[in-house]
Amino acid sequence: MTTRPRIGDTERRRRIGVRHGLAPAHRLDSVEAVTHAMTALHSTEYASVHLAVAARSKGLTPADVDVALHDARTVVRQLAMRRTLFVFPRELLPAAWGSASARVAAAERRRIAKAIVAAGIADDGAAWLDRACAATLERLAAGPATTAELRATVPELAGKVGGDTGKPWDRAVPVAPWVLTQLGLQGAVVRGRNAGHWRVNKPTWTRTEDWLGAVPDALDEAAGYAELVRGWLATFGPGTAADVQWWLGSTKTAVTRALADVEAVEVTLGDGTTGWVLPGDTEDTGPVEPWAALLPTLDPTVMGWKARAFHLDPAHVPFLFDTNGNAGTTAWWDGRIVGCWVQDEAGTVRLSLLEDVGTEARTALEHEAERLTAWLDGTVIGNVYASQQMKLARLP
Repeated sequence: MTTRPRIGDTERRRRIGVRHGLAPAHRLDSVEAVTHAMTALHSTEYASVHLAVAARSKGLTPADVDVALHDARTVVRQLAMRRTLFVFPRELLPAAWGSASARVAAAERRRIAKAIVAAGIADDGAAWLDRACAATLERLAAGPATTAELRATVPELAGKVGGDTGKPWDRAVPVAPWVLTQLGLQGAVVRGRNAGHWRVNKPTWTRTEDWLGAVPDALDEAAGYAELVRGWLATFGPGTAADVQWWLGSTKTAVTRALADVEAVEVTLGDGTTGWVLPGDTEDTGPVEPWAALLPTLDPTVMGWKARAFHLDPAHVPFLFDTNGNAGTTAWWDGRIVGCWVQDEAGTVRLSLLEDVGTEARTALEHEAERLTAWLDGTVIGNVYASQQMKLARLP
């Protein structure tokens, strides 16, 4: 009987420092390198992409991130896993289009069609959605446009749904974002240049062929999931099948097949459960100097696993995550989350720690706060996903 390799919590935390580019000696030198290291960067809050790069890089600026996104176009924003917006390496888009994005697109299509019929806009919601998508693409053939510009020029996008019951929670919702979301999931359009400062999410919509030039075909579902899981294992492995399923927002069947397709190897985790790694990835990382990091809301490192006890005290969860599981900012010491960070009105980064981390850690975290303050250069970031601890830390 062969004994499975064991990868304990200490090794998992070392891998975060090295593979995620967070330990100073392992920081990365390009936006593309950071994105590849993390497989994909969370982009629900646009500023989080820039801050995720800042935490993992040496000498890069917000302008460097914008160049990669908008000029070189080596990284691209794409709605995918769990209906979440990510920044992907360009070459990983076909995998996302054929698997995670396609899964969400099917669910969104059913939801939109049902809502359109219920609102009395059309008797056939699916046919209406097809017409709205076609009209939007026809308008975008003339050039990029913001959502507001599209609503003003495409009649199908001008409508709203709801808001007619008088209930406090029933607000009219515009249909334009639904149509654009569907087109994005299908890979027909992308979020192009941002029509505002990098701290604000205001995309200009562009046809994919206009943005990327030659558009590769989407991979089939199995191949797409296999590529995403291969990336996840390289970034986050080891982790459980449940971790992979949560991250992908897919089915257990899809995960089981993808793990087999990439020939993933079983290992025993520190708590005795079964984890998975890529073939040949069972060796220890080796010693890593203690490191400090300040990560933005919904950072990919924080959101990489469903089970986080190896790097997060369960008692801290209510203070750092909202009730839907969205993470606010986090402060890390040597592979563990120990608190969060906020900014004051002048843009200075301040720590809010949930435990006594000692002098060495406090000094390193203060250094990171000073580094981030300088990097932001007076820019104050707004947060949609502010945790309880962030709100408490902002009180006078």
